[in-house]
Amino acid sequence: MRGFVRAALAAVRPVDVVPSPNIWHWPDVYEVENRAQDVHGAMWAALREECPFGSVDVVDVGCGDGFHLPIFASSARSVVGVEPHPPLVVRARNRVASLPNVRVVSGPAQRLPLDDASADLVHARTAYFFGPGCEPGLREADRVLRPGGAIAIVDLDGSAAPYGPWLCADEPRYDPLAVEKFFADNGFSLRRVVAEWRFESRADLESVLRIEFSAGVAERAIASVEGLSFPVGYRLHVRRKPTGLIV
Repeated sequence: MRGFVRAALAAVRPVDVVPSPNIWHWPDVYEVENRAQDVHGAMWAALREECPFGSVDVVDVGCGDGFHLPIFASSARSVVGVEPHPPLVVRARNRVASLPNVRVVSGPAQRLPLDDASADLVHARTAYFFGPGCEPGLREADRVLRPGGAIAIVDLDGSAAPYGPWLCADEPRYDPLAVEKFFADNGFSLRRVVAEWRFESRADLESVLRIEFSAGVAERAIASVEGLSFPVGYRLHVRRKPTGLIV
């Protein structure tokens, strides 16, 4: 995940950017994590069903070092990755340098450097964990969406074991039911998806859990996992922008 602290990006003052505790400090380990996540493509399949992105204009908010941009680019008309952390912007631009339909821009979720009505899909993955507080980011997503476009929020499911309980143990402010209620109250659908995280080595698995959690929680998580894989639950929330006047 891109980290709980990233979830505050949409709520901070315009001049502020809140550091991500994982990818900002350990981008190479986070690359290992990205490769291990969703090895069977369950989340991508769900996203394509809910928000087909072939031949449309996509914005990936909080794109990090651009790991997901080539997947969107394989079928989208255009892709814009938005990332606030300059070193990650550089890494993302290097990753997509050979893809003519992708560009990466620097900016926070609450001030997207994009034109009004310029996108068909705004995607934010593991960036809005807390729900309340992300309203500025959601308003920005609506601003850049065309009528009929969708915002898709992919986040970890705090109610799904084993990852959810680790997550809740590490962040007592996090209330999965309150988060789900927030999105429901704001007109988002909910689809639960279970993906498999599979690592190439035990060392990789342990290094990822150690950048995601505090020391005590990480060691308990490591001790509870046998082998090289474990299931991780996600929430996919989708809301479409109205195409006309609502009477």
